[in-house]
Amino acid sequence: MRTIPAGLDRKEAELYSQLDPGQLPKHIAIIMDGNGRWAKRRHLPRIAGHRKGVESVRDVIQTASRIGLPAITLYAFSAENFLRRPPTEISFLMKLLHRYLKDDLQLMQDNNVRLSFIGRSHLLPQIVQERMAWAKEQTARNTGMVMTLALNYGSRGEIVDAFKAIVNAAANNGGLEHLKIDEEMINSHLYTNNLPELDLLIRTSGEMRLSNFLLWQAAYAEIFVTKTLWPDFRGLHLLEAIQEFQKRERRYGGLNETNPVSSH
Repeated sequence: MRTIPAGLDRKEAELYSQLDPGQLPKHIAIIMDGNGRWAKRRHLPRIAGHRKGVESVRDVIQTASRIGLPAITLYAFSAENFLRRPPTEISFLMKLLHRYLKDDLQLMQDNNVRLSFIGRSHLLPQIVQERMAWAKEQTARNTGMVMTLALNYGSRGEIVDAFKAIVNAAANNGGLEHLKIDEEMINSHLYTNNLPELDLLIRTSGEMRLSNFLLWQAAYAEIFVTKTLWPDFRGLHLLEAIQEFQKRERRYGGLNETNPVSSH
């Protein structure tokens, strides 16, 4: 009889029992979209949606850690958000992040979660940067799932930063004449170089775009889109996405032996 991880509720346990625990994705990323629409439908200010979205983060992280996912990356705050959202909303989001990193530290410790960050965090308020560094240090000795928050993140910017780092390293180590750039080198300079290959990318709210998120890493990831708005997304929805992931045949551009006409 299959062992059900402790802590799952009845519906989660029932769905988990239908999964192949040996075929869980190594790395899941989520575009957490729909906070504003969730609030608007309830005639609430946008900040109410952001606040509710934190509850979804808590629930998803607990479920993900309980079933033994190695890594999950959450698109929390994009570089475009930082430039284009109203200053009052950005200020609220920074305060919410600052508080979340403190209030949810014990949850991360209880679930053996190691916290990480990607993005141009040096442009965030100093007080937020300090709280991020503190939270990362506090969880550094945990040995379970790596939870990565993408903050002031943009995938094009990440690739630019990777190339800058490659060129700078070469310039300081013998010059550019013999510089050879290949996929392995680029991978090693991406923000995500310490994470497993991305297997599954989830987008909430029904939008059908990547929004400048993990463009390089998502090259062969399976994509799962749900109309569920992020504040309504829970661990059960995560398991549903994994169930769909396990139904798909991943060929990485190769041929399907049962249907060789198809190559994608």
